[in-house]
Amino acid sequence: MSTGNTPPDAVLARPGGNVCTSEAPAKATPAYQQIKRYVLKRIAQGDWKPGGLIPSETELVKEFGVARMTVSRALRELTAERVLTRVQGSGTFVAPQRYESTVLEIRNIADEIAARGHRHMAHVLALEPSDDVEALDALGLSAGPAFHSRIVHSEEGEPIQYEDRYVNPKVFPDYLQQDFTLETPNHYMVRLAPIQRAEFRIYAQKPDAHVRRHLLMEIGEPCLLLRRRTWVGEAVATSVQLWHPASRFHLAGNV
Repeated sequence: MSTGNTPPDAVLARPGGNVCTSEAPAKATPAYQQIKRYVLKRIAQGDWKPGGLIPSETELVKEFGVARMTVSRALRELTAERVLTRVQGSGTFVAPQRYESTVLEIRNIADEIAARGHRHMAHVLALEPSDDVEALDALGLSAGPAFHSRIVHSEEGEPIQYEDRYVNPKVFPDYLQQDFTLETPNHYMVRLAPIQRAEFRIYAQKPDAHVRRHLLMEIGEPCLLLRRRTWVGEAVATSVQLWHPASRFHLAGNV
């Protein structure tokens, strides 16, 4: 017999198909979770594409009317989940969908040497600002300076790579303050901002006298030269030439 009141165990329909009982009302979704869902929805719909910059924390705070710490938590968790990539001084970007499926894996030479059970050493020849016109053009910079490093990497005391690298200071503003005898540039940059995209070319080429001398090569001996540019978000992060003595080095990869 109905009393006209809602029975204690009645199920109440809620928006979105969720249900709750009159005894235990559903809790509201935390604001940071709502922001995460919003970001994931915009990415899934294609509004925000891989490598693209998303709205700033300030813009999201205004849009959702919440505290900055709430937005920060949402973006921090999405970054930990590899949905987003945050770059100090540049903003927050959508991470590439196939980040771990590159044809040519960009590996840290110190890790390669360690994997062979050998000792890596780095000799820093230069760490300086540079106004090199070709380097600025490669990095997409209208004005300098860029950051420049030249490093010789050795395996068990024998040099196997001459690294000549230019870096975008907008992406890595503290690059010149690093000790690259303790951590390679590759490791430092990937630790701060994972690579979004890369282009590369490989040549068989004779080095100039400067490179030949630091790699302890004979006159006329060829090098394997890898030229590479990498992107973080929309910005070219670095442009590098990696010289390897052909008699002591080979390039390999998995497809």
